[in-house]
Amino acid sequence: MAKKHDIIWLESVDSTNEECRRHISDIDNLSVVAALSQTSGKGQRGNSWISAPGKNLTFSVVLKFPSSVSAGEPEPVKAYDQFVLSEIAALAVVDLLAEHGIQAKIKWPNDIYAGEKKICGILIENTLQGEWIQHSIIGIGLNVNQRNFDATLPNPTSMVLCNGSSDLETHTLLEEFMDILNAYLDRYCHIRGGYANLRKMYLSQLWPNDDPAKISALLQ
Repeated sequence: MAKKHDIIWLESVDSTNEECRRHISDIDNLSVVAALSQTSGKGQRGNSWISAPGKNLTFSVVLKFPSSVSAGEPEPVKAYDQFVLSEIAALAVVDLLAEHGIQAKIKWPNDIYAGEKKICGILIENTLQGEWIQHSIIGIGLNVNQRNFDATLPNPTSMVLCNGSSDLETHTLLEEFMDILNAYLDRYCHIRGGYANLRKMYLSQLWPNDDPAKISALLQ
């Protein structure tokens, strides 16, 4: 049976990433803050994330890491390995979309495209303690049921536009995503060689216009 995840649903918040940051000391590892509406959603490079209230998934996942290896605790992640968290998040979104009949690719570094249109954005904010990641906030905006978009957005799409389905239940969809994310964390972050396997998978899922060899060199 799938695990029931610790998901906090809010009617409205400025940004789920900011909400996690404000309460980081009270939030457990792998907790999720999701909002029906964000008033100041955050995207990459200081951009805003615009989403119709109640139509899509806007949420943040908190990962907390120890600074040393302890039995029963998540594996610590060094600062120089922090991109593995982007790889895990992006691959988990691609897998979720595939389960709903949507073939998607990762546009460097961590936007998700269905065809030539953007369906998801990911913003990861890490807090470091020395050479280790202390905690990570993975913010995800996935267009689910929205059919009409702001004219200023260059190339948006959504799950219902891609697969022609009726509206999807966002609460269930988020539970499905967390199952996939947990599986990636368990499968690749707790075994020797897991990071290398993740990198191969990430590079294999890149958007056609991205150059895997060039990006692989940047990540060395």
